[in-house]
Amino acid sequence: MSARSTAVAAARRATWFVGTVVSVRTEAPEFVLTYDDGPVSGSTDRILGVLAERGATATFFVLLSRVRTDPGLLRAMVDAGHEIALHGTDHRDLTAMPIDEVRGRLRDGRRELEDAAGRRVRWFRPPYGHQTFRVWRAVRAAELTPVLWGPTTWDSRADVDQEQRVAAALRGAGRGAILLAHDNFADAVDGVDDGTPPSVDRVDLIARVLDGYTERGLSARSLGDALRSGTLVREGRFSR
Repeated sequence: MSARSTAVAAARRATWFVGTVVSVRTEAPEFVLTYDDGPVSGSTDRILGVLAERGATATFFVLLSRVRTDPGLLRAMVDAGHEIALHGTDHRDLTAMPIDEVRGRLRDGRRELEDAAGRRVRWFRPPYGHQTFRVWRAVRAAELTPVLWGPTTWDSRADVDQEQRVAAALRGAGRGAILLAHDNFADAVDGVDDGTPPSVDRVDLIARVLDGYTERGLSARSLGDALRSGTLVREGRFSR
């Protein structure tokens, strides 16, 4: 590790008190599976089938722009034992908005999602993982806890193949790691234009990823489930 990387890591650890969740400290043979950008029929529902077959649970960071379109799918996620968390009213970058608008979106978004899900919402993942200190404060003021990730499936990228996605997901695999995956690719419905969606079989991808983690002795759990035997690891992580 370079001197700069060492310094950055030390700074992140030292700022845990204004921290964002990055992993779970646990002795249980589990990792945390998270999904962003849904729910979407034809993708989320098929992923739910794979998770049910494997006895896995996940935390779904949902967009209200999608929940409003298919509230029944949100209820199916809850009924299947998965955890619901907020990803945003839509997928627009909060760091580009006036802070008063950010506060309103977070406050009202949490309330709307709790009404739709019928349960408390604890976690928030900022779109693109972008947050400033002011955004972080707004998240906490809305009684939410920000969550980022460690390994990722690269399933929002169009420049990689399935083998590379599986390999990326397994890098950093370990107890308490938070894995980022997507059950949708945000688009104009979600207030953004992030280019052409990648061609990816998300069902095949999660099946292969779960196989890889199982070979390492690790089971997929939602963040809430993982905290039954573990504790949150936080670091100060800000986009600028």
